[in-house]
Amino acid sequence: MSSYIGTAHVFGDNVDTDRIIAGKYTKTLDLSDLAKHVMEDIDPDFWEKVEEGDILVAGNNFGTGSSREQAPLAIQAAGVAAVVANSFARIFFRNAINVGLPAVVVGEHEIKMGQQIEVDIQKGSVKNVTTGQSYQVTAMPDVMVRILESGGLVNYLRENNEYVQPAETKS
Repeated sequence: MSSYIGTAHVFGDNVDTDRIIAGKYTKTLDLSDLAKHVMEDIDPDFWEKVEEGDILVAGNNFGTGSSREQAPLAIQAAGVAAVVANSFARIFFRNAINVGLPAVVVGEHEIKMGQQIEVDIQKGSVKNVTTGQSYQVTAMPDVMVRILESGGLVNYLRENNEYVQPAETKS
């Protein structure tokens, strides 16, 4: 799916990966457990408020900090369909794309908490459905769009016969 409409959950600038998912929760591979703790240091009730298909909206430098993939995975596991920000930390941005979480760069925006937002990856657009205002989007390379449409990098590689099964290790 390349178009998403959901409720905006707005956060500020410089939200680091430890604020997205605290390190103490990253010792599990259970994504539903990660989802219960996403954004809790900033908004302890986020898990209870977020609904499947909602859009996380931020300011500058979203996802700064560590390179752990649990940050975009936790956001995705919570039901967030896409993240829209003025800018992203490079590693977070690539991790998000690689796990199939759309990360869309917009110019300055006036999106407020609770407004309905439409993100269209194919068209490269973000629209505030509540106000009718559209926002300038930084175009994403075609290969990144295809990775997102495939549901992440591993699926993309499999679909394009480029995935190499890791060699089995001997115990």
